[in-house]
Amino acid sequence: MPKSTTTHSPEFKSEAVRLVLTSGKSCAEIARDLGVADYLVVRWKKQHHAREAAGKPAFTGRGVPARTEQETRITQLERELEIARQERDVLKKAVAFFAKESR
Repeated sequence: MPKSTTTHSPEFKSEAVRLVLTSGKSCAEIARDLGVADYLVVRWKKQHHAREAAGKPAFTGRGVPARTEQETRITQLERELEIARQERDVLKKAVAFFAKESR
């Protein structure tokens, strides 16, 4: 039976982390109070600290940390490079095919 997945809003995650940081309760206690798994609150707290240290928003609402413009550009360029490589390989095969035909 597949697991059901629940997506929590960025506000919910931020509030959970705020509760951990200000209430003096453990991540496990906050998780029980909110009705989520312990590891989720721990993960959200780590993400919050990591993103805060980097000066980025803690939660983007997409389930993954937000990408910088540079990271987005790199991903786009990597896709374009892969397409160019595939086109090059097709052209190499076509040249070899037509060179064989002309003999």
